[in-house]
Amino acid sequence: MAPVAMSAVARSIAGAKPLSFWLDDPGRPEALPALTGDEHCDLLVIGAGYSGLWTALLAKEREPERDVVLIEGRETGWAASGRNGGFCAASLTHGLPNGLERWPDEVEKLEELGARNLDAIEEAVARYGIDCEFERTGEIDVATQPHQLEELREWHQELERRGFGGVEFLDGDALRAHVDSPTFLGGLWDRRGVAMLHPAKLAWGLKQACLDLGVRIYEHTRGLELARTGTGMAVRTPGGRVLARRVALGTNIFPSLVKRVRPYTVPVYDYALMTEPLTEEQLAAIGWQNRQGLGDSANQFHYFRLSADNRVLWGGYDAIYPYGGRLSATLDQRPETFLKLAGQFFECFPQLAGVRFTHAWGGAIDTCSRFSAFFGTAHQGRVAYAAGYTGLGVGATRFGAEVMLDLLAGEETERTALEMVRSKPMPFPPEPFAWAGIELTKRSLARADENGGHRNLWLRTMDRLGLGFDS
Repeated sequence: MAPVAMSAVARSIAGAKPLSFWLDDPGRPEALPALTGDEHCDLLVIGAGYSGLWTALLAKEREPERDVVLIEGRETGWAASGRNGGFCAASLTHGLPNGLERWPDEVEKLEELGARNLDAIEEAVARYGIDCEFERTGEIDVATQPHQLEELREWHQELERRGFGGVEFLDGDALRAHVDSPTFLGGLWDRRGVAMLHPAKLAWGLKQACLDLGVRIYEHTRGLELARTGTGMAVRTPGGRVLARRVALGTNIFPSLVKRVRPYTVPVYDYALMTEPLTEEQLAAIGWQNRQGLGDSANQFHYFRLSADNRVLWGGYDAIYPYGGRLSATLDQRPETFLKLAGQFFECFPQLAGVRFTHAWGGAIDTCSRFSAFFGTAHQGRVAYAAGYTGLGVGATRFGAEVMLDLLAGEETERTALEMVRSKPMPFPPEPFAWAGIELTKRSLARADENGGHRNLWLRTMDRLGLGFDS
């Protein structure tokens, strides 16, 4: 990039707030009081992100008389649930290709369950009056390199051969009629499989729905220790204890209270920018009349979408794994990544030269080696957990909540019978092997993007082992 262009890019992010746009909202609810003393309940849910919120809500829907307590270490939706791109996908398997690779015999059932799950989210948003700017506009996978276009064309043919409908192939002209960028060569539009929404407002709306159904929520209340007691469980917190018959863990990337689960996930920091609202002229310059979400097809990919007030969210590309799996608020900000993202934004949309970014933020994703959630129980079925959503948790966490409740009830259901639910991913190795392997994989993925998609020996070996690292 030329020096003058780089200075313009730097100016575009100079005044950006170091805060998630979604959380920087005047409608953000006040925090609820922390727990002091002892509490008793039928079900304790730990973590007030999507996973815990859906679990508490669905538990009350299944059994309105069940006594449910939800505790959260900070505030509802403050972590991944308030920092993501707001892509609510039907897929439970991090995309159909990943599902076909890992569970070919049940992928049709997984696709059906995923579609039903997204329908149920849409219905719940309407039923509880959750104003989360829900728009079921779909998502377009975009090709920006010739090999990506050929891969998308072949994949579309495979989808048609297998009878998976609802996906439209767009050549370059057809795609640019939807969203205009000189970098776009074509794409696949999944018309119904993805909705756009305001992620923090979804979390806050679920919180209010839980409260309305009688869930008792304590914020700024970390679960510190999990132990057996009598016929139930006891969870120690900074200000007291919760004694519960059953416990559901929705802590995702944060260290699980079931220690044997910890090696299955690593934190990957993802970053995003949000522009100022586009003017009518700027919006007309890029089209985007149907408001779909978009993601390019590179290994190091970008995701982008419009907000309700016509800002552009632009995120992805860099995926940063901190040595040792360290979690720290200092990692939420990475100026070199923000500068890189801003430059790439203007390469995609040169029509928007001069647009400023108002917010720049990051956050940790709970990544596992198979890219999609895994499930299990502990303490003789009294505790259930779900984790490892790898960036697609906006929708899939509701399904995970259903699975946890099934497991805690000891029920055999169509969900608990799935091989996806009964199996586990490969755990990550200890350091320094985890960091070395992830860094080698990231560099190999970057080289594949530069070399027409050619995967080197390392990536081919990882493919054969069913392992991965998603950027």
